[in-house]
Amino acid sequence: MAEEKTVTFIITRQDSPESAPYEETFNVPYRTNMNVISGLMEIRQNPVNANGEKTTPIYWDMNCLEEVCGACSMVINGTARQSCAALVDKLEQPIRLEPMSTFPVVRDLIVDRERMFDALKQVKAWIPIDGTHDLGPGPRMPEKKRQWAYELSKCMTCGVCLEACPNVNDKSDFIGPAAVSQARLFNAHPTGEMNASERLEGLMEEGGLVGCGNAQNCVQVCPKGIPLTTSIAAMNRATNIQSFKNFFGSDNAH
Repeated sequence: MAEEKTVTFIITRQDSPESAPYEETFNVPYRTNMNVISGLMEIRQNPVNANGEKTTPIYWDMNCLEEVCGACSMVINGTARQSCAALVDKLEQPIRLEPMSTFPVVRDLIVDRERMFDALKQVKAWIPIDGTHDLGPGPRMPEKKRQWAYELSKCMTCGVCLEACPNVNDKSDFIGPAAVSQARLFNAHPTGEMNASERLEGLMEEGGLVGCGNAQNCVQVCPKGIPLTTSIAAMNRATNIQSFKNFFGSDNAH
């Protein structure tokens, strides 16, 4: 009888935010077309490591399993990506899984992405509305603008661009490329444009655009192919114009 084919995972684990990380190896039965999450589910069902020792199940985040929610981001064989889209057949074994290092670890592969959501608050990445009553259809966007704005709207706050950015770390408060691109998205909206200066002011604050070193790693790793460096360049130009307006007081002119 042929030996059953297995997949080996070496997982960086951490029992709590304060505890030290350690590695644990697992062998799981191979199945055709399995992804990394399939392997993690196998370990959760039978949490026995490669030494035959009973251990605790692996903790990780997931939701949609369709590369839409961004929750299952982790470092796979040294590259930050979505584990739902990482097919075992296309990965070199043993498969090494680690939590993203840019964010604080909660447990095992789960990280706290709060800094991303704080960054969205800083740039007011939303369209303010006056109540929930029917406001009518609103202004229309030109089709050409709508098409590139749609590309920016694909952001799923997965954190992969921050993980790849050398300027996002413990010693820096740079908000990262995702929030910069979202500021551009909402400033492009006909209604959001009314609050454009507030978003630009957010980008001009401490930790804003000045923290970008133009490494361009972000655009290479984005799973949605969002033109992040184009957004950064556009917002650099917009904030320069805003600073001139602030200096000459043209925003307050009547």
